[in-house]
Amino acid sequence: MHRTCLAVLALSLSGLAASAAPTDRILPVIVDQATVAQLPENTATVIIGNPAIADVTTLKKNSLMVVTGKGYGRTNLIVLDSSGAKIDEMQIHVQPTRNVLVVQRGDSRVSYSCDPVCMPSAVLGDDSKVFGDVTSQVTAHDQFSGRTGK
Repeated sequence: MHRTCLAVLALSLSGLAASAAPTDRILPVIVDQATVAQLPENTATVIIGNPAIADVTTLKKNSLMVVTGKGYGRTNLIVLDSSGAKIDEMQIHVQPTRNVLVVQRGDSRVSYSCDPVCMPSAVLGDDSKVFGDVTSQVTAHDQFSGRTGK
């Protein structure tokens, strides 16, 4: 009886895993960075599963898309043709930035970008005060230099 239950559970879980990941095609993206990828020729619509994880901008002229990592995690991307039929699907895996030193003091976390000198960096998951201080400095620097981000 116990083996039968385990076998049924294993089969159920394998079916669930297969339905949770409909494609094995993976596009890796680094958080806060963009990558360019090719779209199928007949692309009319691009759907991103979770826009908090990745953002997609299509470049119609040459069937390219720009995928920007916005948050850590995985999401899917579905491509439809003009009739609404699915012509492509892939997984997008947004990964953390490399060359980052993370300092953990109790519940507080601070990140430094080290390439090659370490400087404070606003990274998802950092202490909110430190994150706010760093992003405020970046915003002030952009305003001072005439770049408003608009």
